[in-house]
Amino acid sequence: MYYIKGENRAQAILFPESLDEYISSDNPVRIIDEYVRGIDLEALQFTHSTPSFSGRPPYHPATMIKLYLYGYLIRIRSSRRLEAESKRNVELMWLLEKLSPDFKAIADFRKDNKKALVYLFRDFTRLCNSWQLFGKELIAIDGTKFRACNSKRNNYSAKKLTRHIRYIDEKIESYLAELDEQDKLEEKDRRPDTAEVNKRIEELKKRKTKYQGYQKVLTDIASNEISTTDPDSRLMVTNNNSVEVSYNVQASVDSEHKLIADFKVITKPNDLGELAPMAARATKILDKRELKIVADKGYYRAQDLKTCSRKGITTYVAKQTYSNGTGDKDYYLDKFTYSKEDDCYLCPKGNKLYYYRTRKKNNKIIGKTYRNLKACATCPVKARCTRQDDGRTIFRHLDQDILDVIDRETRENLKTYKLRQQIVEHPFGTIKRAWGASYFLTRGRSSVSAEIALSFLSYNLRRVSISWDLMR
Repeated sequence: MYYIKGENRAQAILFPESLDEYISSDNPVRIIDEYVRGIDLEALQFTHSTPSFSGRPPYHPATMIKLYLYGYLIRIRSSRRLEAESKRNVELMWLLEKLSPDFKAIADFRKDNKKALVYLFRDFTRLCNSWQLFGKELIAIDGTKFRACNSKRNNYSAKKLTRHIRYIDEKIESYLAELDEQDKLEEKDRRPDTAEVNKRIEELKKRKTKYQGYQKVLTDIASNEISTTDPDSRLMVTNNNSVEVSYNVQASVDSEHKLIADFKVITKPNDLGELAPMAARATKILDKRELKIVADKGYYRAQDLKTCSRKGITTYVAKQTYSNGTGDKDYYLDKFTYSKEDDCYLCPKGNKLYYYRTRKKNNKIIGKTYRNLKACATCPVKARCTRQDDGRTIFRHLDQDILDVIDRETRENLKTYKLRQQIVEHPFGTIKRAWGASYFLTRGRSSVSAEIALSFLSYNLRRVSISWDLMR
């Protein structure tokens, strides 16, 4: 039986005369090289973009940008691994002209150019916009959690600190009781001895002092948690219902080629309140006032929807379903019909709930409440409708008319709304799953913003190259 055989290692061979012969015409490194050549590094405020004639010469910023973009495209983000790759990867040798920066220079470049790397992402977005690669018809907005460089063990909430301090107090009391007991025993029976117990007590007191210091910090900054390794990160629930110290990355994705138009790193665990700001940024970046925005129910907030409506932005956002407390879906809020003429609600059993009082928040009117205690008192299905003893109460937001219009438009355009997942989840899935970049290597909000800018820019570069291939 015959097999395919390799070359004899001792056989003399002739390599191609130049590195360029190793790189095919459609290789992604050629796209990276062409793109980086056209960047105005000085305008983007990269360090060493203007050459200095004194001191040791640094690496050109363009060289480091090429290295990072190529590294992110082949799932390598570590500075040490990038250094190793530059010495053995033929594609990278071609791209960097056989330069091999050490890991410290690679890491320092990302550290020293945090804002510039974010500007670089914005610059590529403008370039894609000039190439008309954005459809500018439908934008999907969503957020995803990226794990921070901070363990749960080094994240403290007020409740966790109280629990730790209580445990230490109990432990100190048990050690003191043990010392008292040892005083009554023979010397040979003492386990452990007094010096060792006192040492343990001192260690516990130091830990207690540290936790009390964290409690003071929480009070001073008016926060409910603190992370000691990465102070900007927060404890968040991820998609698989696990809890991790993370950052919430917001992104706006265009439906045409699934290019990321904008992003923002926030430290809030939820997306509430981010719809209007992200929508406004998208209209500015894409230079188009009238956009259609789709977002999930985590963005459903009356003030945001009202702001978007006032600016001419069409929003398709799923409405949150609020339970009635009993869990009976036949008596959820959406089963109650509002009559504008009579200013009352009609319940599923045909009873009317009338205006009761105005509700305020921070001395501002936010809506009205409706109820009918007499009808609820004799209603045979009261136990299915509410758990309140005096009967069901309905709250109507001050801007409910606008919300009703948006809810109706969302239902009428359900086919468009369902595109949200395949638009915005695509880059998240590619970067986190396919590329393995589900966690940050750097610390601090500005640093992780630069890191995610590189990930998103690399993703957009890959999408652009695919689009060009399809259009050929």
